[in-house]
Amino acid sequence: MYQNYIFDFYGTLANIQTDEESPYLWKKLSEIYTALGACYQPEELKQEFRRLEQEEVAKLVEKYAEADLKKVFALLYHKKGALCDVSLAKTTAVVFRALSREYLRLYCGVEELLQELKKHGKGIYLLSNAQADFTRPEIQMLGLENWFHGICLSSEQKCKKPSPAFFQSLLVNFDLEPSTCIMIGNDEVTDIVGAQQVGMDSLYIHSNLSPEWKGIGNPTYLVMDGNIRKIKDLIISK
Repeated sequence: MYQNYIFDFYGTLANIQTDEESPYLWKKLSEIYTALGACYQPEELKQEFRRLEQEEVAKLVEKYAEADLKKVFALLYHKKGALCDVSLAKTTAVVFRALSREYLRLYCGVEELLQELKKHGKGIYLLSNAQADFTRPEIQMLGLENWFHGICLSSEQKCKKPSPAFFQSLLVNFDLEPSTCIMIGNDEVTDIVGAQQVGMDSLYIHSNLSPEWKGIGNPTYLVMDGNIRKIKDLIISK
């Protein structure tokens, strides 16, 4: 039926819980910054992070542009007169995510679905609104890096779903035709409406991380109980 299967990540393949308000997070992060020459108290660091994050977002011109938070982590060092190169900013972002992450796991049935797609010679791609410095390590943590023929993350492309430009970046970079693809995701706006705008079929799966379903999108297929195993029978040709 379809030759290429494009997946969203969080809420579709991966179930995650983070807490960026955790006092433990900001205490430990302030200790790291201070040890590296940028002295912060936990609450000061939290407030400055939020301020700089908002400033970076405010600079974005396009509606669906995406900021790269690595710049925010670097600016926090620079503000205190400490040196920070790209490598340190990336490492700090990874630590921030590790400290704020409460759990990360695959949904039941994901590995079986990917195995089935591989057995039938299908293309498997990832298209996710995500910070690369958070998400690429988490893809590896879940053992998924070798399953994908291509990965597009919004912070690297500087735009995000449902922007047609983000979908086109995947199609162009990997020489895919929309008619051969199906988008699979848990958000009816970013995943389903976004796919429709580039002429791509879609499957909506409602998960614990899905926004409230409002019937805005018009998916080609619908799985409302979060059962990933149903995808096999719906859209994988034997």
